[in-house]
Amino acid sequence: MTFSRRQFVGTALTAAVALAVGPGIARAELVDDAINAFTGGADMETGGITLIAPEIAENGNTVPIEVDAPGAESIIIFAAGNPNPSVATFNFGALAGSAAVSTRIRLAGEQEVIAIARMPDGTFKMARQNVRVTIGGCGG
Repeated sequence: MTFSRRQFVGTALTAAVALAVGPGIARAELVDDAINAFTGGADMETGGITLIAPEIAENGNTVPIEVDAPGAESIIIFAAGNPNPSVATFNFGALAGSAAVSTRIRLAGEQEVIAIARMPDGTFKMARQNVRVTIGGCGG
């Protein structure tokens, strides 16, 4: 079987697009699957949870974030563009002073950081923040 130049270029272009778009689709599915595993597919409200992250992080190895969800039983954090999007889960007991966390995470490049809080009544609240990283952290 022989290829013409046009067929070769068309095939190469199709393969390049698939390689460029494929990982993004796969990561989005990973994030959606992880969110559904945490929430059981329940609807989420926006509000009642505060996510503080820098708009521009100079170093992806140590990006400071803070999450505050008064009254939450659990908070989970995702970094949608990382090879493994699940970053951390924090559980709060009855004697917890507040349902707030402050930590540093690694980000692979510009991406969305997502925080979801499970409330005692079984509802979920979500906050999102886009973070642009100038020096990549985990593989970026």
